[in-house]
Amino acid sequence: MSLQKSFRTGPHMSLRKSDVGGRGPEGAAVDAGGEGVMTGYAIRDRLALVAGLAGPFLVALALVPFRTDLSRTNAALILVVVVVAVAALGSRVAGAVAALSAAAWFDFFLTRPYQTFDITASADIETAVLLLVVGLIVSQLAARARRLEVITVTDAGYLARIHETAELAQSAKSADTVVDHVRRELTALLGLRACRFEYGTLMGQPPRLEQDGHVAVGRRHWDIDGGGWPDGEIELRTYGNGHYLGRFMLTPGPGPVPPLQARLVAVTLADQTGAALDTAGPVKDG
Repeated sequence: MSLQKSFRTGPHMSLRKSDVGGRGPEGAAVDAGGEGVMTGYAIRDRLALVAGLAGPFLVALALVPFRTDLSRTNAALILVVVVVAVAALGSRVAGAVAALSAAAWFDFFLTRPYQTFDITASADIETAVLLLVVGLIVSQLAARARRLEVITVTDAGYLARIHETAELAQSAKSADTVVDHVRRELTALLGLRACRFEYGTLMGQPPRLEQDGHVAVGRRHWDIDGGGWPDGEIELRTYGNGHYLGRFMLTPGPGPVPPLQARLVAVTLADQTGAALDTAGPVKDG
């Protein structure tokens, strides 16, 4: 008797966003492509870019009444604070734009001759150049710090998926429940168009998502990060107590290739499925 059995996401199965996605920062729902987690950052980047253009201009303009009493160094330090704020709020590009804007408006409003982009004093030239250089360096540092923040948030989401699946594997009365849960998790985690699970004998030689998160096509390593997913379905095998029990068949979606961390989490979820199947024993049709 064949042990072949499939679970598929497609037009005949309606899934709510809460079913397909995880939870992002501040409880925001994450869609199947993982884009929900990053939506807030995209909006923040746009706002930061606007702030990078307008912020230094407004601050420099506000300093105009005090420019005869305010030293050029102190004026430059105030503009550096604006650059830091923009870079911390947004992306590396926004920070660089803010640094360029700060240097330009420092020259225009706060150095002689005023209301021109000419600088006559060598000290003012040095201050303007230092303002630009410091602003660019700060924007790079702030962007790196923000990238670490994104990785931390993403890691927390990954751990939540693993923990939730582990709890379900221990409490579920049916292995099918775990399989169906992991199928939805994989769809969300990897941005898949579809995902199904096959019990039983291996058939064919589709591309394979390996235990190290990389993809193999036959005996060749596939450059997934450089070339994207290979064509067709990709298998992700599940094992229980060292024995092959089935595989998830993954149909990639149109979005970007998920990072290595996400693929390693997918492998972990498949392993948890294998443990649940091994505990429950083989599932037969009918």
